[in-house]
Amino acid sequence: MPVESGSSAAARQAKQKRKSHSLSIRRTNSTEQERTGMQRDMLEGQDSKLPMSLRSNLLDLFGQIEREFENLYIENLELRREIDTLNERLAAEGQTIDGGDLSKGPLKAKASHSTSQLSQKLKTTYKASTSKIVSSFKATTSRAVCQLVKEYVGHRDGIWDLSVTRTQPIILGTASADHNAMLWSIETGKCLLKYVGHAGSVNSIKFHPTEQMALTASGDQTAHIWRFMVQLPAPQPVADITVSAPSEDDVDFSDKDEADADAEGPNECPSIRVPSSTLKSHQGVVIAADWLVGGKQAVTASWDRAANLYDVETSELVHSLTGHDQELTHCCTHPTQRLVVTSSRDTTFRLWDFRDPSIHSVNVFQGHTDTVTSAVFTVGDNVVSGSDDRTVKVWDLKNMRSPIATIRTDSAVNRISVSVSQRIIALPHDNRQVRLFDMSGVRLARLPRSNRQGHRRMVCCSAWSEDSPTCNLFTCGFDRQAIGWNINIPALLQEK
Repeated sequence: MPVESGSSAAARQAKQKRKSHSLSIRRTNSTEQERTGMQRDMLEGQDSKLPMSLRSNLLDLFGQIEREFENLYIENLELRREIDTLNERLAAEGQTIDGGDLSKGPLKAKASHSTSQLSQKLKTTYKASTSKIVSSFKATTSRAVCQLVKEYVGHRDGIWDLSVTRTQPIILGTASADHNAMLWSIETGKCLLKYVGHAGSVNSIKFHPTEQMALTASGDQTAHIWRFMVQLPAPQPVADITVSAPSEDDVDFSDKDEADADAEGPNECPSIRVPSSTLKSHQGVVIAADWLVGGKQAVTASWDRAANLYDVETSELVHSLTGHDQELTHCCTHPTQRLVVTSSRDTTFRLWDFRDPSIHSVNVFQGHTDTVTSAVFTVGDNVVSGSDDRTVKVWDLKNMRSPIATIRTDSAVNRISVSVSQRIIALPHDNRQVRLFDMSGVRLARLPRSNRQGHRRMVCCSAWSEDSPTCNLFTCGFDRQAIGWNINIPALLQEK
C-alpha cells in the first residue's frame, strides 16, 4: 500500500479544510435568509415608532456585522485546529516544545501572529460596519434646511450684537466694536443708516417694541436712545441681489480691504450723531441693554457688576440691581411681563421680578461652571442660558433648582436666541459654528460653514425674525459681517 509523502498529505489536509470552510459558509448563508425573514416578521409585530424602511435598513446593517463576525469566528476555529495539528505532528516526531505549550517558542510566535491578524480583522470589520450605520443615519436625520440668503458687510471691526425691528419696515440693526451701529435693508443688504454717537465700542442694539427708536449700549459707559427714519430701497432684480460667494482670499482682511469696504459702503448712507437721550450712571462698560415690556423703561447691564433700570422719558435711574459678584455679560427682558434676567461672569444668572410695584424679588440660578454669556426668555415660563462651559440649559421659572434640559457642545456659547413661533434655540459658538436645537435639547441642524460660506471667525450673536419674508435668522461675528439665513423646519417637527 503506497505511503503518502509529507507534502501530499499536507495538501490533502489543506484541501479538506478549505472544503469544510466553504461548506460552513454555505450553511451560514443558507440559514441567514431564514433568520432574516424571521427577524423581519418579529420586527413587524413590534410596537416601534421607527419607519419600516429605517428598521429594515438597521436589520440589514446588523446582519452584515453578524455575518462578518461569524466568518471570523470560523476562521479562528480553523487556526486553532491548525495549531493543534502542528502540535500533534511535533509530538509524534519527538520535537514537542515544552509539551506543546503555546506560551513559548515558535508556536507562541505563530499563535501571536494569528491572533494579531484576527484582532486586526475584527477592528477593520467593526470600523467598516459602524461607519455604514453612521452614514445611514446621516441621510435620515436631516431635521432642518438651512440656506444662506444675504451677507451684510460694511463694519470695520467685529460685530457684537444684532437685532430686528418689531415694527414696519422690517430692518436689521448691528452693533460693532468700530464704535458704530448700522441699520440694514434685509432684502438688498444695503446700509440704510449709521449711528456714530458713541465714543466706544457699541456692544448691543435693541429696537423699541412700537416706535422707531433704538437702544444701544457702549464701552463709553453709557446707553443711548436714538430715533430713526429710513426709506427702504426699491427691490432690485434677483440677479443683482443674489449673494456673491466670498473667495478664499477674503478669509483675512487687510487694512486696505477695510478702508475700501468703508469707503464703498457705509459712508454713502446717512448718519446720526446725537442721541435723543443718554442713560448714564454706570462706572464701567455697558455691555447690554433692553426695553421692558411697553417700552417706557429700559434696563442696562454693566461691567461694574450692576444692572440699572431707567425711565425712558426722563432718563432718570429708577432702580440699581446689585448682587452679582463679577461683571455682567448680558441682560434680557420678558416679551409680555415685567421680568428681567441678568447674566454674569460669576457663573450665575438672576431673575428680577417687577410685576408687583411694591416688591422687587430676585431669584438666583446656579447651574453653570463658567461665565454665563447670555440668558433669554421664551414665550412661556422658560429661560434658556448659555455659557463658556460649553453648555446651554433650559429652565422652568416655576422650578429653578435644576434645568429641564441640558445641551452639551464642543465650544463656548455666546449670545443665544429662541424663536418665538418655532421654539428653536440658535447657538453661536466661538469655533465659528452655529447650531440649532429644540427646547428638549434635540439637535436639529448646523448652519453651513466653509471658506466660501458662513462665518470665518467667532460668532457673537444670533437673532430670530418672525416677520421677515426673506430671512428668519440672523447671525454676526468677528469676521465683521452679519448673515441672514432662511431656516425651514418640517411641519412634523414643529408639531412635536
